[in-house]
Amino acid sequence: MNLNYQSLIPEDLHPASKAWVYQCNRLLGVAEALLLEEKLNEFVANWESHGSAVKGYANLLFGQFVVFIADDSNDRICGRAIDAVARFVQELNETFSVNFLDRQSLAFIVKDKVQVLPLQQLNYAVENGFIQADTLYFNNLVTTKEQFLNEWLVPVKKSWLARRLPSLATTA
Repeated sequence: MNLNYQSLIPEDLHPASKAWVYQCNRLLGVAEALLLEEKLNEFVANWESHGSAVKGYANLLFGQFVVFIADDSNDRICGRAIDAVARFVQELNETFSVNFLDRQSLAFIVKDKVQVLPLQQLNYAVENGFIQADTLYFNNLVTTKEQFLNEWLVPVKKSWLARRLPSLATTA
C-alpha cells in the first residue's frame, strides 16, 4: 500500500490552511470513487467565501477518506463556506448510502489495509494485539494543512489515543 498521500496535496496552499477529513464507514468501489472525485472537483470549482472563489482542494484518499483544504491566508473562510462543506458531505452520505460523519469509528492500517474499528472496541483490539503502539492510525482530528501532512497518519503511540491506552504508552 502506497502511503505517500502528501505528494497529492498542492504545495501552493498555505501550511495554516484549514483542513477537514471525513472518514467513510466503508471502502468505496471504483465506480463510486470516480463519481465522487467528479463531485469533489465540481464542489471545489464552485466553493466561495465572501463572494470570492476559495483557493481550495478536495480529494478522496485511500478510497475511504475525503479531505478538504481551504487556503484562508489572504482572507478568513466565512461560516457559509464551512457550512457548504458540511452540507456537501451530507449529500455524499445520501448519494452513496454511506456515513462520512461517524466520529465514533477509528481507522488504522492493519495488514496493509485500512481497517475501521468502533471506538468501543479499541481496548479489546489492543488487549488482543490487533492494535499495537506502532500501528498506523488516521488522526482525522487534524485542522490545518501542515497537521494533515505531518500528523494525519501516525503511529498510535504518537496520537491522542496513547493517552487513552496506558498499555501502549509503556511499550512505546
